[in-house]
Amino acid sequence: KEITYLNQLYERGKENGLENLKLLSEKELKEFEPHVNGIKGIHVPQTGIIDYTEVSQKLKEILIENGAEFKFNEEVTDIKLSDDKVEVITKGNSFSGGFIVSCAGLQSDRIAKMTNPDLPLRIIPFRGEYYKLTKEKERLVKTLIYPVPDPAFPFLGVHFTNLINGGVEAGPNAVFAFKREGYSKFSFDVKDAFESLTWPGFLKVAKKYWRTGAGEFYRSFSKGAFVKALRRLIPEVNEEDLAPGGAGVRAQACDKTGGLLDDFYFAENKRVIHVCNAPSPAATASLAIGNFIAEKIFESLND
Repeated sequence: KEITYLNQLYERGKENGLENLKLLSEKELKEFEPHVNGIKGIHVPQTGIIDYTEVSQKLKEILIENGAEFKFNEEVTDIKLSDDKVEVITKGNSFSGGFIVSCAGLQSDRIAKMTNPDLPLRIIPFRGEYYKLTKEKERLVKTLIYPVPDPAFPFLGVHFTNLINGGVEAGPNAVFAFKREGYSKFSFDVKDAFESLTWPGFLKVAKKYWRTGAGEFYRSFSKGAFVKALRRLIPEVNEEDLAPGGAGVRAQACDKTGGLLDDFYFAENKRVIHVCNAPSPAATASLAIGNFIAEKIFESLND
């Protein structure tokens, strides 16, 4: 049942300019990944991995060379707009300029509501938890192995990733987080949880996907269940082959109708652009996204 969507991904990849994409038969799949379970696949030669911390540090270096300043630990409390400028007020300072772009991740809806009080979405945090393959079992993975994503549910599903400094990561699941910056199973924040659980859109999501959500929570606390999900891709993986890995929190935008946004969402004013949803692969596409936002700024200033 996944082959139709796999074929659509292949055609979309060609339309987007990827070269030398190849649809793989079961036999060809085994040539790339001898231990993988599948009847068909796509080989994407352009796929790769980078150290994104290093990329970010380099971007920071280039920006400073071109006159940019970085200010950390400046919690934004308000944004004030006028005809000729925008002022960002923090707990300790205020900053003014001709234009502001906010990319606030897990806090993006709260920042956007400072200028767009009727923002029609809310950020719902989902924690993704990872394991790492033990050294002896890293041989099971040669490239990056992904399942066919479910078009109805904007999460990638568990996959295998070779890490830039060695090792293989397995995961993630997608567990509702009771805290926006909650990176452990027991992280909890009253305000964050209340805002999520009272959002009409999230209640509709919970009603529609409660079985999926329950399964994700079960996988969070059951290593055996997590392994079962990984075995869909590589049947040889066992519980003893996994060591605890890290976790991340996805800033998932959810609208009032219960839609989980799987595309970019911008809230705009005369002198403001808020990036309210930047789904995967936002890091991979960050420079292209930057160009897109820059074009929007010039259009707005020239109106």
